[in-house]
Formats: sequence, structure tokens, C-alpha cells
Amino acid sequence: MSKFKSLLLLFGSLILLSGCSNVEVLNPKGPMASDSKFLIIYSIIFMLVIIAAVLIMFAVFLFKYRIGNTSESGKMHHNSLLETIWFIVPVIIVIALAIPTVKSLYEYEKPPAKEDDPLVVYATSAGYKWFFSYPEEKIETVNHLTIPKDRPVIFKLQSMDMMTSFWIPQLGGQKYAMTGMTMDWTLTADKEGTFRGRNSNFNGEGFSRQTFDVHSVSQSKFKDWVKDAQSQKVLDQDTFDKQLLPTTENKNLTFSGTHMAFVDPAADPEYIFYAYDRYNYVQKDPNFNSEKQLTEDVLDKPDQPARKPQITNANYERHGMKAMILGNKEPYNGEFKKDESHNMDEMEKISKGAKDKEASKIENKDQEHGGGH
Repeated sequence: MSKFKSLLLLFGSLILLSGCSNVEVLNPKGPMASDSKFLIIYSIIFMLVIIAAVLIMFAVFLFKYRIGNTSESGKMHHNSLLETIWFIVPVIIVIALAIPTVKSLYEYEKPPAKEDDPLVVYATSAGYKWFFSYPEEKIETVNHLTIPKDRPVIFKLQSMDMMTSFWIPQLGGQKYAMTGMTMDWTLTADKEGTFRGRNSNFNGEGFSRQTFDVHSVSQSKFKDWVKDAQSQKVLDQDTFDKQLLPTTENKNLTFSGTHMAFVDPAADPEYIFYAYDRYNYVQKDPNFNSEKQLTEDVLDKPDQPARKPQITNANYERHGMKAMILGNKEPYNGEFKKDESHNMDEMEKISKGAKDKEASKIENKDQEHGGGH
């Protein structure tokens, strides 16, 4: 067999085998993901129609203007009808693709209604791990997530180190998590099952391991899970700080209590560096240290006191925001939710580049002095 035929057979086999894989975005388990699947198939159909039309025209022109056909000169002539068609048709295609896409984007940017009783989960990225804090239930999980079916979940996305992208393909699209910011992202599972979530933003060698399991269960099973999780070991600050260290082996953990009792990562983006110092963690690899290095170099117990809640994010002072600190015995309601809502409104302004006059003056002053925050 020739080399060309061998390569052709190899690539053909790869194409056929790819059909055996589980394409998660085409196996939706939530309304947003279902709409995404429709848009993907809808776009592919348009693409195939365009390709078919081009191939047909190519075949017609190839036959009509062949060398042996002396009745056709092959010279170009002005044709108003054809020019109108190839101007109007692309415009129609763009409009046909844009309408459902824009409609879907705006539909899922709207916050869920109060009567839907949305579940709030703070999803924090750090050390190539995902930390999920349930402020109302007083639970924290690492690298796994349990949610009730048919109940909207408002994820409040944060990052304590690198920019990451929170994505559960079978529930919906992705959204970025950045240091010093909190971003809302609402997803709903309309089927029970276990799905895979991941960081879809390439930010170093460990990003491929930054995955988590999503368990969608009935409301009654969710209540049972909450009750069981609340009986687990309480998450103290020393344990949390050690979990922030980047590692190659990310384990599934469950705690009662949350890290919200002692830190708001968006308000204090410098927190993680203090956690590194507490355990004498020094990054030897560009991305993370091995488990062996962590065992050999990192302290068993911190040699510095725990960091107290503080604000090191200049935007908090400029926009009148408060650190979202919620004790494990404090209810998730009333004044806290009011401050939380205010913070999210201000975060939205910041993300859109809208700054008040006072903030602009401060920034200009910072720039005049050659720096800023």
C-alpha cells in the first residue's frame, strides 16, 4: 500500500472513530444547552446549503465553460440579477443566523424570577481547583457540585489566581471568572444525572485537570445531600489556605461551613499570596508543583496567623462596595443580600467600563503618579 493510501486510511479511521465519542454540547441536559444545540445544528444546515450551492455552481460553470464548448466565450458580462442575488442572499443568511442567536443571548442574561427560588452557589477558581460555596446551606465542596433538578442555580464566579472559564457543556455556555470580580451566571438542569464541568480557558499546564463533577438530583435527594454535607468536618481557614496551593492531584472534598466566613476573594485578591506564605509554598514549576514537592517543601501547619478579612481591591472603595463576609452561623438573607446585590450592580458597571466621575479622577491621579491599583 502506498504512503498516500496509508495516510488516507488513517485519517478516514480517525474521522469515523470521532463519531464514537460523546459530544457533550449535542447531549443537552438543560434549557440553555438545548438552545445551543439548536443553534449549532441550525448553523450547520445553513453552512451545508451554502457549500452545496457553491459546489453545484462550480460543476455547472466547469461544464458550461469547458474548453470544448465553443458556443460560450467565457468572458464576464454585467448581470444585475446575479449581482442582486449574491448581495441579498448573504444578508438574509446573516439575519437568519443573528435573530435566534441574539434572542438566546438576551434570554439567558436575565436573572431568574424570585418565585423560581434560585439556588445561589459561589464558584471560586484557585490552584487548578474549583471551590463551591453554598451560602444558605453553609456547605463547601471542592471539585464536585450537587444541584437540584428544575431549579435555577445562580453561580457567582470568582478567581483567586488566574483567569478561568467556568463551563458545564451539557447545561449551557461558558463564562469567565477573573480576580477582583464576581460575575453572575445562571444555569438550570432539567434532567437528573452526572455531568462534567471544566475550565475551558487555557491558563497553564494544569488547566486540563481543572474539572469537576455535577450531580443533578431531585429536590428531595438534594435536601438529603445537604443534611449529610452539613454533618461533615467544618472548613477552617488553615485547611482552606492549604487547599489553595496548586497541585497535580485534585480530590473531591466536602465541608460544612464555607470560606465566605473569613474571605471575599473579589474584595481581597492578595489573599492567596498570604496563604502561600503561611505554608512556605514556593512555585518551582511554571504552573504547579508535584505532590512530592508539596509533601517535601510545604509546612504541615502554617507558621503565620490566619489573615483577617480585609479589602485590597481598590474598586471596592471607589464604588462603595462591601466585602461579602458571611459567618457560618449568620443567615443568608436581609442586609447581606442587599449588599450582595449592590456589589453585583457595581461589578456590572465595572465590567462594562462605566466609571463614575470620582473614580475617573482617582485613576487619572494614579496615572499622573506613574502607577495605580
